Amino acid sequence: MESWTAAECAEAWGVKPGTWAGYVSRGQAPAPLPGTEPKQWSAAEVRDFPRPGVGRSRAGAGSDARALLAEMAEVAERIEELRAEQRRLLAAGRAQGLEISPMAKALGISRQTAYSWLG
Repeated sequence: MESWTAAECAEAWGVKPGTWAGYVSRGQAPAPLPGTEPKQWSAAEVRDFPRPGVGRSRAGAGSDARALLAEMAEVAERIEELRAEQRRLLAAGRAQGLEISPMAKALGISRQTAYSWLG
């Protein structure tokens, strides 16, 4: 079984050793392996443990998680393409003399966003 030091665990999670120690003390990270001095952790357990906090690292993510992240990136690309199309339609509507409120409603955006896009 592969085991890691606190510094290696912190590195795997993308945090500082002090942050790792805080996670361990609050039960937000796996407990160290019994009878190890200096303390050691199961590398597999650290990889699989759901890391707390906003800045969660993907270092321990498996292939399913990487595939899901790739799918998310594809959706984000499509959203950007749709936003560009919204902007094009908004400009076309303005050129035809349409009012901001009905265009914004039809595009599913706020009037403030419409104004800023036309600005």
